[in-house]
Amino acid sequence: MPSPDSERPDLSEATFLTIAEVAAMMRVSKMTVYRLVHNGDLPALRVGRSFRVREKDVDVYLQRSYFDAG
Repeated sequence: MPSPDSERPDLSEATFLTIAEVAAMMRVSKMTVYRLVHNGDLPALRVGRSFRVREKDVDVYLQRSYFDAG
């Protein structure tokens, strides 16, 4: 059985963003970002009563969501 630490991402070099920063980056409302977090579509770390999202996870989410309309 793997240890719980083996399933956790390495956070030592991670850049974390607030929900507001993610919303501004994606040009959506903070509520939209909260929904993505609560639905499990966007991984987040809870710090007290607020959330932090790794910049890398935002990039991955956007890449997954991208489609070519042309």
